[in-house]
Amino acid sequence: MLDKVTTTASPQQVWEWLLRDAAMFILDVRNRDEFEHWRVEGPHPVATLNIPYFELLDLEGEEEDVTAAVMRGVQAQLMERLPTDRPILAVCAEGNTSGYVAEGLRRLGFDAKNMEGGMAAWGNFYYWRPVEESERFALYQMVRPARGCLSHILVSEHRAAVFDPARHVEHYHALAAALGVRIERVLDTHLHADHLSGGPALGQHDHIPYHLHPYDAIHPMDMLPARVTYRPLEADQTFCIGKAEVKALHFPGHTLGMVAFLIDGRYLLSGDSLFLESVARPDLGGKAEAWTPLLYESLQRMMKLPDDIVVLPAHFSALTAADRDGIFRATLGELKQHNPGLLKLTEGREAFSDYILTNLPEFPPAYVEIKRANAGLASPDERKAQELELGKNICAIGTKP
Repeated sequence: MLDKVTTTASPQQVWEWLLRDAAMFILDVRNRDEFEHWRVEGPHPVATLNIPYFELLDLEGEEEDVTAAVMRGVQAQLMERLPTDRPILAVCAEGNTSGYVAEGLRRLGFDAKNMEGGMAAWGNFYYWRPVEESERFALYQMVRPARGCLSHILVSEHRAAVFDPARHVEHYHALAAALGVRIERVLDTHLHADHLSGGPALGQHDHIPYHLHPYDAIHPMDMLPARVTYRPLEADQTFCIGKAEVKALHFPGHTLGMVAFLIDGRYLLSGDSLFLESVARPDLGGKAEAWTPLLYESLQRMMKLPDDIVVLPAHFSALTAADRDGIFRATLGELKQHNPGLLKLTEGREAFSDYILTNLPEFPPAYVEIKRANAGLASPDERKAQELELGKNICAIGTKP
């Protein structure tokens, strides 16, 4: 059961409730377009109602108590639609207006809580899970559930490497401190478009090398060279983190510089080339028809790797794709059997190309600016960064009805 005493809930508490499928109801008071674009979700379905705050609020005058106005609005519109047998979580953009809603609900006898920080805080929530912890090395997956972003941290002999870090670098510092290790490398599988990378910041702050393939050190649309300090990755380049061997494999298609990292021949950090339920979209550089054949050839080469390799992607589209431990992983052999993009790959180049070009999702305009920022060509402040990262990532091919 949820705590009936507290009046607020942190994103971490909400996530824990969602994980264990606790009885709850979400009342989202953002505008309808914001709600349709992005909402609080978990691995299990949760009842949710969206009614914009401005429609719910029934102010009789500027001096009236806002909570009283909310209570009147709830009584007029929602009494028959709200449950009395479970807690209600009020959600807004930043946790302000939903606070009035939660208070009004409590005064009406409902067990209501306000989500601290609203959707802004929900979008910045992270958790981590151990993929493997052995004598030779440990591998951890850092999950940003609201965005569908995944990072990985490899640890061996008190040394660590961070792969595809998001911009909130404090989470990686906290994990390293908890494990008693020092981060000595940071690596991006590619120049990300859906989120702001923490790679350059980690490299600069910790005085460690930041690695990127040189083909991705150029903005693909305006062709300007990157203004971040990086060390170029080369195809088949190998390095060690303690006892663990890491090999960079070049798989262009999503970007020209897309790489995957093979760890000890057992784990493939596939970046955005291969996902658990889909494959990469090749259009985020504005060159879908030119890059689709590259993606085809890259995936064909990837399919020649051993079937027992565990694939760990950089993104996911659905929280239900995680396993019972909350980890997003699958063997390459399993993906060959169930992944729609890989099944289409077996039908040949023409069928694969038609499938990809027919099922390209809508192009998010913010992705152009995010790539500029990740290349060091723009420096968004915190508010702009929040705006650019609103909503889930859309880096995978999605089958259209």
